[in-house]
Amino acid sequence: MPALLHMLPLAVAVAISSVPIMVTLFILLSANRARSALPFMTGWVVGIAIAVCLGALLARAVPTSKTERHADTALGIAEIVVGFALVGLGIFSWFHSRGKESSSGPKWLSSGTKLGPWRSLGLGLLLNARPKGILLAIAAGLTLQADAKDPPLAVVAVVLYTIVAASTVAVPIIATSAAPTRMEPRLVSARGWLARNGHTLTAVILVLVGLIVVWMGIERL
Repeated sequence: MPALLHMLPLAVAVAISSVPIMVTLFILLSANRARSALPFMTGWVVGIAIAVCLGALLARAVPTSKTERHADTALGIAEIVVGFALVGLGIFSWFHSRGKESSSGPKWLSSGTKLGPWRSLGLGLLLNARPKGILLAIAAGLTLQADAKDPPLAVVAVVLYTIVAASTVAVPIIATSAAPTRMEPRLVSARGWLARNGHTLTAVILVLVGLIVVWMGIERL
């Protein structure tokens, strides 16, 4: 249970990530969505699962004490470092994005309207390799190493983490596939709001989650 509770804010931080959501909206509003949306979702979901599993493998390399009392000290220190890195990334993102919001979003996102199935799949995978995704995957891996030593529990935690983290991409794609006409005005509205506020939202979430990770690390000391 502690593993699930500790991983939930990390999964939410992945879910509330403006770039994959914006790419999803651009793909769904393009004429190419029938060929690109599901492959992009597949790449994003698989990429999240791979990232957190790699984070868990990396966490196993953290040296831990053989005594039960100090077993999690090194993991706690690692979490504090990763937490401060997330806070720093959030602050940097906020200052870097000031004055750059626009109703059309980043220019490179226009390429989402031209993506085919394989490029969409690859993009979904690649978006997990951004600094934010890497740091969150490492934080999740550290949590798994410290709180989910039982393999079945670790598998459940990874599955739930992936479901929550992928929800903001998967739900719009599935909903649009089921009712495209009904969803289109909502997608347009969401794209405009996210283009104006996405950078700020991402920065705030990174800082808050970073502080949570720092707090979890301090608790292990």
